Amino acid sequence: MTSQTRVVVVDDHPLVAEGIEAILESYDDIQVLATLSSGQQMIDRLDDLAPDVILMDLNMPGLNGLSATEMILERRPQTRVLMLSMHDTPEYISTALGHGAMGYVLKDVPTEEIKRAIDTVMGGERYLCTGAEGALAPILAGGREQLTNREQTILLQLAQGRSNKEVALVLDISVRTVETHRKNIKRKLGISSTAGLTRYALEHGVLQGTGVNS
Repeated sequence: MTSQTRVVVVDDHPLVAEGIEAILESYDDIQVLATLSSGQQMIDRLDDLAPDVILMDLNMPGLNGLSATEMILERRPQTRVLMLSMHDTPEYISTALGHGAMGYVLKDVPTEEIKRAIDTVMGGERYLCTGAEGALAPILAGGREQLTNREQTILLQLAQGRSNKEVALVLDISVRTVETHRKNIKRKLGISSTAGLTRYALEHGVLQGTGVNS
């Protein structure tokens, strides 16, 4: 029996959340664990639900999808977040990816595209729906994927010569979380070594004002 992908849908519009749930429940390899109506509800239930993929509405009252995504990845960096939105502007899309989302899906996409998005991020690849890909093409052509704020912080710590364990102590997070962030930083920057990370930090001014000699 194929293992199921565990999914949570987070959207403050019940009809949208229930519609997506109904779509996903037609697939044998997907299990919808819950439909929630706010980012805060997702944070509160993150540990007991432990989803593989979260379909996260971008704009919600209270804790929005962007802030919730950063908090989720801080606690469970292995979680894949797919941002749901009505907006296909480059600013929205690049901001979502910058906060750590692995994909961006417009709410009006066909049923099979939502499934394809889930399968893609479960395979470790970023997913942009057709409309989003077109809107973001100028940004993607211009350079590498952006680091999140937390990844920038960890890059700074690593560039100062700290080990994963030392970074974990400084930032009060687990060593495993540091290792996951480190892997993502290397992937995004196309860098395979710690020396390469340090060189990147020096060349891009990450170490400026920290008292570290170059």
